[in-house]
Amino acid sequence: MHSTHPPHLILFDGVCNVCSGAVQFVIKRDPNERMMFASLQSETGQRILKENGLPLDEFNSFIYIENGTLYTKSTGILKAMRQLKGIYRWSYLFLAIPRPIRDWFYERIAKNRYKWFGQKTSCMMPTPDIQKRFLS
Repeated sequence: MHSTHPPHLILFDGVCNVCSGAVQFVIKRDPNERMMFASLQSETGQRILKENGLPLDEFNSFIYIENGTLYTKSTGILKAMRQLKGIYRWSYLFLAIPRPIRDWFYERIAKNRYKWFGQKTSCMMPTPDIQKRFLS
């Protein structure tokens, strides 16, 4: 990573209903407000994609950045889940499943997420109480 980022940053597809739901899920289970967020379509998201040589117009991967290290797809989700309170943090143990298997399932959902769950016409707008956790 070339620039500095918060220690825990999630990049998500801002028009994806599943992705926006996942962000809401994390917010509710992150009482210490460690996680920060940015949509892949935002200036921050686009800059990070560019810095890492990732496509600027394909928003089919959940990206989690932990202390400057970028994780994508199932690994990103599982690493992020480890930061949450309660039983959800134990999903981290799924990292023991080989990545190609985990990512196969991830890619099936990512490929069909708009068809199965719909999409928004614009990026989600955070409520004022959580706005501070979103980077533009």
